Amino acid sequence: MEAIGITRLCHRNLLPTSNPSLTSTFISSFVIGRTSSHNYNRNFPKFLVSATMESSFKPEEARVPVELPLPAPPVTKFKIALCQLSVTTDKERNIVHAQRAIEDAADKGAQLILLPEIWNSPYSNDSFPVYAEDIDAGGDASPSTRMLSEVSRSRKITIIGGSIPERSGDKLYNSCCVFGKDGKLLAKHRKIHLFDIDIPGKMTFKESRTLTAGERPTIVDTEVGRIGIGICYDIRFQELAAIYAARGAHLLCYPGAFNMTTGPLHWELLQRARAADCQLYVATCSPARDGGSSYVAWGHSTLVGPFGEVLMTTEHEETTLVAEIDYSVIEQRRTYLPFQKQRRGDLYQLVDVERLTCKGAK
Repeated sequence: MEAIGITRLCHRNLLPTSNPSLTSTFISSFVIGRTSSHNYNRNFPKFLVSATMESSFKPEEARVPVELPLPAPPVTKFKIALCQLSVTTDKERNIVHAQRAIEDAADKGAQLILLPEIWNSPYSNDSFPVYAEDIDAGGDASPSTRMLSEVSRSRKITIIGGSIPERSGDKLYNSCCVFGKDGKLLAKHRKIHLFDIDIPGKMTFKESRTLTAGERPTIVDTEVGRIGIGICYDIRFQELAAIYAARGAHLLCYPGAFNMTTGPLHWELLQRARAADCQLYVATCSPARDGGSSYVAWGHSTLVGPFGEVLMTTEHEETTLVAEIDYSVIEQRRTYLPFQKQRRGDLYQLVDVERLTCKGAK
């Protein structure tokens, strides 16, 4: 049969498009049997190609369980603040200093405030056990989170509390607490991927010497939308970000402290990659750089938009950045580049183990 003959059958609705396997056979025959004398792209009906792609590529099966729809956020536009703080060996000073930065950001209209990784303590394995707090006990056992709770309630803001060393029983974690406008703890993320690297002559650090890895992703519904949380090294793992996107996140927040070796190469690159991969906003917050400390942070706290564009960034000095997030841009970008509908579930899948096995997981 000539290719043009198949085209005519299609136009007469004689091709059995309700049978995916048969449709695929006809399309294959059509492509193989085409001749240069006929413009098959022009004559072949688009509805048949679309139906075949949908049935054979199975984009919805590329996420297991099926991807959740993006929920309507409580607000469409709001201001976010990234507080790039200087950190010293004086824990009490660090807490007071962070509170002042949060209050200043709230005065500038910020409704969501993000703090750096390990903002109440020097970043070192020797310091983690000394500065660690019992977050679950609260009160005097955790003065850092007590301050975050009090200021979020008094200023009626949402705080992504960077991270602090957490003591739980005989284990230590690198933990991020999220507080709502009423001062209540909404979520606690324990760093999932520990920072264990060895670049000879450049950077060697083993968080696993003192810290224990967290065991679950953290996505939280707040007054400013659904937010996926990661800490520093977590940003390197696109699977985690993809799980958050599949759970309907609007924004990904990563308090982090990249160093002078990996920072210049990867810090902005990874943020833009996660934002472009997921078509979401990505916000990061680093400590300010202290050249005299044993671990020197890169700085450069940043907000990235859902097209992978840098919306706001800074250098390495202490500062607070305030910018607007507009969630309506997410759907706009996904309309421009609809690759969520173009995934190949017939070739690959991302499995969200927690959602698959645990009832009630978002």
